[in-house]
Amino acid sequence: MILSARRIPLLACIVIASLATPALAAKLNLNGDWRFHRDDQKAMRSDADVPASAWTRVDLPHSARIEAREAVDTWQGQAFYKKDFKARMAPGERAILRFEAAMNVADVWVNGTHLGQHLGGYLPFSFDVSDLLKASGLNQVVVRINNEDNKITGPKPLKDLDYIQYGGLYRGVSLSIKPAVHITDEMLSATPAGGGIFVTYPKADRDAATVRIKTELHNSAKVQRPVTLRHTLLQQGRRVGEIVKRIRLGAGERRHVELDLELARPALWSPQAPHLYQLQSTVASNGQQDQVRTRIGIRRLAFNAQHQLLLNGEALFLRGVNRHQEYPYVGYAISPQADYRDALLIKRAGYDYVRLSHYPHSPAFMDAADELGLVLLDAIPGWQFFNPDPAFARQTVQTCADMIRRDRNHASVLAWECSLNETGMPQSLVDQLHQTVHQEYPGDQAFSAGWVPQTYDIYLQARQHRIGSKHKLPAKPLIVSEYGDWEYFAMNAGFNQTAWADLKEADRSSRQFLGDGEKRLLQQAKNVAEAHNDNFTTPAFADGYWVMFDYARGYARELESSGIMSIDRLPKFSYDFARSQRSAGETSAVWGGGPMVAIASFWTQDSSPLVRVFTNTDEVELFLNGRSVARHKSVASAAHPHLQHPPLEFDTGAMQPGELKALAYQGGKVVATHVVRTPSAPAALQVWLDDMGVKPVPGDLVFLRARLLDAQGNRVPQNGRKVQFAASGGYEIVGATASSTEAGTASVLVRVHGAKGSLRAQADTLEGRATP
Repeated sequence: MILSARRIPLLACIVIASLATPALAAKLNLNGDWRFHRDDQKAMRSDADVPASAWTRVDLPHSARIEAREAVDTWQGQAFYKKDFKARMAPGERAILRFEAAMNVADVWVNGTHLGQHLGGYLPFSFDVSDLLKASGLNQVVVRINNEDNKITGPKPLKDLDYIQYGGLYRGVSLSIKPAVHITDEMLSATPAGGGIFVTYPKADRDAATVRIKTELHNSAKVQRPVTLRHTLLQQGRRVGEIVKRIRLGAGERRHVELDLELARPALWSPQAPHLYQLQSTVASNGQQDQVRTRIGIRRLAFNAQHQLLLNGEALFLRGVNRHQEYPYVGYAISPQADYRDALLIKRAGYDYVRLSHYPHSPAFMDAADELGLVLLDAIPGWQFFNPDPAFARQTVQTCADMIRRDRNHASVLAWECSLNETGMPQSLVDQLHQTVHQEYPGDQAFSAGWVPQTYDIYLQARQHRIGSKHKLPAKPLIVSEYGDWEYFAMNAGFNQTAWADLKEADRSSRQFLGDGEKRLLQQAKNVAEAHNDNFTTPAFADGYWVMFDYARGYARELESSGIMSIDRLPKFSYDFARSQRSAGETSAVWGGGPMVAIASFWTQDSSPLVRVFTNTDEVELFLNGRSVARHKSVASAAHPHLQHPPLEFDTGAMQPGELKALAYQGGKVVATHVVRTPSAPAALQVWLDDMGVKPVPGDLVFLRARLLDAQGNRVPQNGRKVQFAASGGYEIVGATASSTEAGTASVLVRVHGAKGSLRAQADTLEGRATP
């Protein structure tokens, strides 16, 4: 029997010793000091079957197994997690145990009582455990997880799937101790669009905004209580608005209270100016308080008659990319700082939009998108799979509702992809999913999105589906959901990507590893530019290149390599093309921007004499060994008529060893420079911890790099040279301790434990050291 995490019945009350009442509700972080056992034989029914010596100590987030960098035959099975924790409650208080995610089926026990089973590995679930905590304060939670193929949660079996659902308790766990009168957990609410805090904006422009705050309150006491609800709006720590409501809640009553806070001259959220506010919601009753803080961004979304996106009344085109959230070795179990670095790399690449493929991504990534100004398309899990069992449809609809509950207050979310990607869905399910979007997010700011042209508010069409199609585009907003990969790889395979047909030659594909060499990296960049230019022949208001980072797949034994960055987050030439499509006038103290120029060449003996250069400026002059080769204006071309800044090509006549220098001009002045020099033999290693300016903290995951340099300090783009890394003190290498160079750089993944230490790398007789 599957018990609902939302409808777990309350058990008989126990007497708990009274403690001093805190001024505010307490939230306990339960991420540290778990015991873990992977049941590879799937022979154990409970944690009692695990021998005491078989448990290992772990912290969350945790992956059930460290996989190979090119993950093949990844782990699927059953594992147990167990944690002892201290928690005491005063009479009348409530305790909410919340899991941010567990892959993919999770059974949970507290102090020996089975709370229920949760299906689906990407979204939160919560239990009210108030009546299960012990008077002694010493408690235990046990979790059994299983990430085997599941026909109810989908998507395809791993052997046929384009990505991997890594196992484990890979996101956080917390316990909230709340007073009798409190703000509810949104995952426990039985009301559509209910639970917790839900903020919408009926009005928002430069002059004024209405911030509508819907709050679900619960009085779990056995008597009526007077309640004061206060919402305080803060901007950079300064109070800019407040509203107070006094009510009475009956014994056991749950009630949604909706209040409008009027704000003059709001700072509106946009990709160019991602202004954020802190909403502090406090409920006070009987001398106790519960407080919830919600970060919000005030903005209005709409579409005009031409189906252009209007953000705060201004039309904009969203240039974007698809993302898978995995890291090498640890899969989904990455740190919040690593998620932030991913978002920062995407923003630095010139993108303002991300499709979260093909499942809900971490709350940390959503937070980073809010901060950096990335517009998101939030998606439920789904990939070329439908099960006619009614339980599958119910699970899909519930997942859509849960995703909206979790993410509805993020300024970054544009629309809800409650659609099974590239899957034939019955119209009844499409209708249910579309209706769920509007039930969970009432009003004119909710947009459903799906890959079938009917019903959904926004149509998602991949470029590979558009090419050769006789289907007429529907009269509704359009996003080019994917482009740049499949149409250059296999035109006739359709949705069955395991039955590849009409494969293109490898050097025509966009699937190029960083170590595949200059010619093939240039081909990828050419494909990206060509396809992006073609997207402007459609009425789309956004497009998303496939994909930002290389990633592992279940159905293939090598990485999917169409990323503009490697799985180790190192850039390919196409990354610089993407950067060149952002206006030179856009700058940020956080993510950079501004004028740029990049030479897409290693300038070795194997380099083409036709040198490609990317820029977002007016014109570029290229010099070879001090001699001007040419000066070209950056204007639309015959090959790229729709790109404001197309790639530029310079004919040097012949490859001559030495220096290439590109000078970029704006208004006749040099505003950016890039230099590439022909390298000689490797002579040294440059070693660094690539934290991107985001300070590592305990538990963080950061790439440790080693770059080949010649005697003059020039980068040597040599492939395949093995580099051995070592770490000491507060650093631990996760996964392989050696890797091979790609375009001159080798990387390993390091976990930070907090203490200072040394980091070292050695390639043959070359040695480098970094001591952060």
